[in-house]
Amino acid sequence: MNNNNHSANGPLTPAEVAFLCEAQSITIIPRQRLDGLDLIGGYIPPFHPPQRTAIPLWLALLLKRQRRCNIVPPPWLSAPNIERILKIETENQNFFCPDLPYRWLETAELLLEACPDDLGGDDGELRVLLRGLREVRQGKVREGLGKLEATYLQMNNLGLLEITEVRGFAKGVVDGLRKIGASIEVELVLGWMMMMMIFR
Repeated sequence: MNNNNHSANGPLTPAEVAFLCEAQSITIIPRQRLDGLDLIGGYIPPFHPPQRTAIPLWLALLLKRQRRCNIVPPPWLSAPNIERILKIETENQNFFCPDLPYRWLETAELLLEACPDDLGGDDGELRVLLRGLREVRQGKVREGLGKLEATYLQMNNLGLLEITEVRGFAKGVVDGLRKIGASIEVELVLGWMMMMMIFR
């Protein structure tokens, strides 16, 4: 029995988005030798410290908890880069910066929780910058929803978690606009038909 709040083929929940994020590849620096692993997702080559290796994020998080590796943060996840992107986002109200990966938000949250020591420098500063970036982008999304048309909503460069968070609300608004648009069209057609009957 499905205990989720959506059907099996409905929209993803934020927890499911975070789970899917863990399948992406990330670079680690192993702390000890480990034999290769033959997994369903593919073969993981042997670890030879300090040689960097790309592995699935879920495995990197597990090895980090066991203190068997350090996680190399993605290049975009640094305080100076996030500060630069935040500045771009703040100065440009009509577009979302393309310099963030599709799974930026959930990746950042997972890494901040699991390995703040690997992110270099003050993780508190990075958290504040990421929170600010998320708030600026959420504000833009809300503003975009205010300009919503019944036919489509175009917001390029949103992350998967951002889309997931806004999808339900946006769908409800679009459905409402379609109903309003349909009822206006029906009224116009009926009015036109009444005028045709009067002038016959």
